[in-house]
Amino acid sequence: MTKTRSASTTTPPPQKAPEVEEISHEEERPELPEQLPILPLRQMVLFPGTVVPLTVGRPASLRLLDEWLPQSKVIALVAQRDAEVEEPTPEDLYEVGCAAAVLKLIREQEGGVTLLVRGLNRIQLNSITQHEPYLKAEIKTLKEQAKRNKELEAAFKTLRQTASELVSLSQDLPEQVSTVVANLEEPGHLADFLAANLDMGVPEQQDLLEELNVAKRVRQVQLVVSRQTEIARLQQQIHQDVESNISDMQRRAYLREQLKVIRRELGESEDGTAEQADELRKRLKEADPPEEVTTEAERELTRLEQIPAASPEFSVIVNYLETIVELPWNTLSEDNLDLDRAREILDRDHHDLEKVKRRLIEYLAVRKLNPEGHAPILCFAGPPGVGKTSLGQSIADALGRKFVRMSLGGIRDEAEIRGHRRTYIGAMPGRIIQEMRRAGTRNPVMMLDEVDKLGAD
Repeated sequence: MTKTRSASTTTPPPQKAPEVEEISHEEERPELPEQLPILPLRQMVLFPGTVVPLTVGRPASLRLLDEWLPQSKVIALVAQRDAEVEEPTPEDLYEVGCAAAVLKLIREQEGGVTLLVRGLNRIQLNSITQHEPYLKAEIKTLKEQAKRNKELEAAFKTLRQTASELVSLSQDLPEQVSTVVANLEEPGHLADFLAANLDMGVPEQQDLLEELNVAKRVRQVQLVVSRQTEIARLQQQIHQDVESNISDMQRRAYLREQLKVIRRELGESEDGTAEQADELRKRLKEADPPEEVTTEAERELTRLEQIPAASPEFSVIVNYLETIVELPWNTLSEDNLDLDRAREILDRDHHDLEKVKRRLIEYLAVRKLNPEGHAPILCFAGPPGVGKTSLGQSIADALGRKFVRMSLGGIRDEAEIRGHRRTYIGAMPGRIIQEMRRAGTRNPVMMLDEVDKLGAD
C-alpha cells in the first residue's frame, strides 16, 4: 500500500507539470552496500515493506540524490529526533533507520524532488564517514528474531482480527488497508504495515522500528491497535447517540428547509408564505414561551406553511401566532414595596379616603411579608367620581408596575373578554390578553372598570 507522507522538505508541493524519471531494478531486493548516504526524515518513520512518497527540498538532500542515484538506488532513511532542525547532525538522528530503494523520482519545476521509495531492511548507523555535503555512514543490517510458535500465531491472528475491526470503524483509514491486512502472512510484515499506517508519534514508531523481536513487536502494535479500536468504537457510539437525540424540532427544521427548496423550484413561494412563517418562527424563539405553548405554535406554523395565503384560515392562524409571539411571556415588573413611598403617592393623588388608603397600605404590607403569595382581587365600590379608577393608577405607581384599565360598561358578549373561538373569521383574543400584550409585562395592575354595568340584566 502507498501512504502519503511529508519528509525532509521545506518546499511545498508544486503545481506545474513535473519531470518524471522512472527507476527500474534488476533485483527485487538489491544488495545493501557497506556505506549509505543518509536522507533525514521529518515527522515520520519508514518501515520495511512499505511504499511511500517523499518530498525533498533541502539542498544537501538534493545533492545526495544527484550524486548517489546514478551509482546506486539504495539510500538510508533515518528519522530526526526534532523535526524543527533544518540541518541535522548525527546527534539529531536516531541510530536505527531503514534502507530504502528509490522506485521513482519526479523533478518539480520549482527545483524540489518527489521520491517514491520502498523500505527494504532495518539498519543501524555504526559510524559516520562523511559530514559534507551530506551525511554518509557505515551501516549494519539488523536481522529480525522471528520464531513461529503457537503464542506468536495466536498474537498474529488476534492482531489481524483487531486491525480489520479498526479499519471497519475508522474513517481515516482507506478500505484497501483491510485487503492488505488479510493478505499479509508474516507477523513481522503485518506489524510493520500497521505501525506505518496507524496514528502514532515518531518516538512510538521509532520504538517499533528498533524492536527486532517479532513477538514483542506484534504485542506492542496490538496494544496500539486495541487502544485506537476502543476509541473508534466510542466515537461511533457517541455519533449514534447524538444522531438518536436529535429533537423533532430539528428534524422538522431540516425537512422545512427541504420543502422550501422544493417550493422555490416549483415557483410556489411567490406569496411570501415561507418568509412570513420563518419570521414568525424567529419571533417565537425570541419570545421563549413555555414548552406546551411552543409545541402548539409549531403545529400551527406547520399548518400555515401548507395552506395557501388566500385561504380564510390563513389570517386566523397568523393572528393567533402573532398574539403568541407578542405576549410578554418572560417580562416582569419588579415590585417596589416601600410603604412610606406608597403612602406619599396615595396622599399626593387623593384627598381624604383615609380608610381606603389604610386598607391599601395593609395590602402592600402583606405583599412585602409574603412576596411569593398570590395577589388578591380588590373591589372598589362607591358613587361615580370618588376616585376608584385613580386609586388603581396610584397602586400601580406605588408598586412600579404598568397600569391597565378595561371599561366593561356596555359589553353584551362574553367573547369580548375571554376571546372568540378560532372557528370564526376574524377571531380575536379577549380584552384581557390584548391589554396584557399592550402593557408589555406579565404582571400589570389590571383594573376591570364599571363591572356593575356589565351585561343587560
